[in-house]
Amino acid sequence: MRNKLVATGATRDEVDAVLDEIAALGYLSDTRFAKALVGQKSGAMSKRSISASLKAKGVDADVASAALAASDVDDHDAMVALWLRKFGAPPANDREKARQVRFLQSRGFGLSAIFKLLRDPPSD
Repeated sequence: MRNKLVATGATRDEVDAVLDEIAALGYLSDTRFAKALVGQKSGAMSKRSISASLKAKGVDADVASAALAASDVDDHDAMVALWLRKFGAPPANDREKARQVRFLQSRGFGLSAIFKLLRDPPSD
């Protein structure tokens, strides 16, 4: 938020003062933001990807790890649910397999877990 406000022409000191006041009033909370983002992205992304997203947004690492620990995100269950929703069937050929692997990797899941899933796909 700080960068967006500075880009519109406000000085850093003005922006910092306003953000500190908003945070003191309770309108701006990294903890609440982190919990909301984890809730929004869980089931569609891995913990590693969610953590990287929070870091990119400027959330403190301790706050991000606390939000992830408080959630019931399980990477394997999330990956299986996402794979079933998106594909639902094992790849028919190498091209389809590569497509599925790229998709799951883009969501932050590990390559070994992806190959394990595709080797032994779950039934609905």
